[in-house]
Amino acid sequence: MRVDLLTKEYPPDIYGGAGVHAAELVKALRSRMEVQVRCWGAPRDEADVTAYRTPGELAGANGSLATLGVDLQMAQDVGGADVVHSHTWYANAGGHLAKLLHGVPHVVTAHSLEPLRPWKAEQLGGGYRISSEIERTAYEAADAVIAVSRGMGDDILRSYPAVDPARLHVVYNGIDLSAWKPNDDLDVVRSFGVDPDRPTVIFVGRITRQKGLPFLLRAVAQLPPEVQVVLCAGAPDTPEIMAEVSGLVAALQEERSGIVWIERMLPRDQLTALLTAADVFVCPSVYEPLGIVNLEAMACGTAVVGTATGGIPEVVVDGETGRIVPIDQVQDGTGTPTDPERFVADLARILTDTVLDRETARRYGEAGRERARTVFDWDAIGAQTEEIYRSLIA
Repeated sequence: MRVDLLTKEYPPDIYGGAGVHAAELVKALRSRMEVQVRCWGAPRDEADVTAYRTPGELAGANGSLATLGVDLQMAQDVGGADVVHSHTWYANAGGHLAKLLHGVPHVVTAHSLEPLRPWKAEQLGGGYRISSEIERTAYEAADAVIAVSRGMGDDILRSYPAVDPARLHVVYNGIDLSAWKPNDDLDVVRSFGVDPDRPTVIFVGRITRQKGLPFLLRAVAQLPPEVQVVLCAGAPDTPEIMAEVSGLVAALQEERSGIVWIERMLPRDQLTALLTAADVFVCPSVYEPLGIVNLEAMACGTAVVGTATGGIPEVVVDGETGRIVPIDQVQDGTGTPTDPERFVADLARILTDTVLDRETARRYGEAGRERARTVFDWDAIGAQTEEIYRSLIA
C-alpha cells in the first residue's frame, strides 16, 4: 500500500503542532507501508519527500491563492497512490483534488478548524473565506476524517454537520519519549537568564489569539513576586497581537523581576532544559484541539496547568498530572471567555497553588511522563491510522 501524505510543514520547516504530527506519523507509518510525503518549501534530502514552491505567477498573491498554487502541483503528482492523507487546510485542497482526479480515498486529519479561528481573517483578509471554503469542501467529501481528540471530533460535527459521524475517527497526537525527556542542563537554563532555584512557570507557543497569551500575561500580574515566568513565545500572527503582547510584557518587567521572554524558536535540547527546570508548564489556550506542547512538557516530567477547552482535558488529568483551569466561552467561534476577568483570576489562582507546592508539582510531572508513555505512543497511533487506510481500500 502506498500513501501520499500532504502537509505544509515538514522537517526542517516546522512551526506548529501539525508539522510535528506529520513528521512523527510518517516515521510511524514507514515500517508499515510506502509513504510519499508532499510538502511545501525548499527541496528536502530525505528519500520519498517532494517539496513544492509557490508558482512564480502567484508570488505576492493572497496567501490562500498561493496555497492553491501549491496544492494543484501536489494533486497532479499523487497518481499511483492508494490513499491520500492531507493535514490542515493548506493541504486539504490538494487531497480533495487528488481524490477527484485519481479516484483515491482521501483522509483528512483535523488539527484545527477555520470556523473556530475567526481571528485568521486578520492575517488572510478575504483569503479567510477561501480557506474556510477549502476546508469545508474537503471535510464534507473526505472518506475519513481523523480528529486528534474527542473534543476536536465534537467540534468537527458541530462546525460541519454534513460530515457523516460514521466517517469520523479519533486518533490522538503522540510524543516521542526518546527525543522529549528530562534534561537537567542548568548551564543552558542560566544562559537565558533563568534562575533554576526560583519557582518557575513556563509558556511555549506561537503568539496567536488561540494560545491565550494575553490572558496569561494578565494572570502573571497576580502571581506572587517570587514566581519566575519564562515565555518562549514568537512567530506572531499579526502586528496587532505582537504589539499587545509586547506592551503587557514590558509592563510586567517594570513591575517585577523574573520575567524572561525568549522570542525565537529554540532547538530541542535547549527547550527540554527549560521545560525540565520549570515547576509548571502553562497552556492558557482558548482553542486547542489537543496540544502537543502539553505532551512535550509532560514528557520532560513537568506539571501542566491547562485550560478546560478542546482536547486539553483529555491530555491533562486534573489533580494527577496537573491542573485544569475552568473556562466558560462565548459560542461565536472566537473562544473568548464569557467573563475574562474571572478566567484570568482562576488561571492566576491555580498557577499560584501549583507552582508554590513544588513537591506536588514534581509528582504531577512524574505522573505526566508515565501518562505520555502509556497513552500517547506513536507506534500505536501508526497502527490505528493504518487500520483506517486499509478499511478504505478493502
